[in-house]
Amino acid sequence: MAHTLNLKHFKLEEFACPCEEGSGKKMDKTFLEKLDYARENAGIPFKITSGYRCEEHNLKVGGRVGSSHLKGLAADISCKGSGDRFIIINALLNVGISRIGVGKSFIHCDLDNLKSPYVMWLY
Repeated sequence: MAHTLNLKHFKLEEFACPCEEGSGKKMDKTFLEKLDYARENAGIPFKITSGYRCEEHNLKVGGRVGSSHLKGLAADISCKGSGDRFIIINALLNVGISRIGVGKSFIHCDLDNLKSPYVMWLY
């Protein structure tokens, strides 16, 4: 039986690459379920600014070679201020998403098992 995806707080379109309509379907289901659960626990909206990326778009936005976005295992969440930043990061950690990049206006999170599992970096 196929694994059905039932997200409460997100639509797959939010994760689509702007170059490829419908590419939100390429996102990893386990990652999306964890992200949805984190959003539920956080109690604040998670505005997705980047999800799945094709190679061309990843290069265009300055993404790294081998980016987890290329595999549908990453998302960037817009964040306004240190209070929201704390709430978002705490919610991600509580659901087991422990690869986190912290920017001034966004939080990157991914669930790429081929990379170091516990890491937090700054942009």
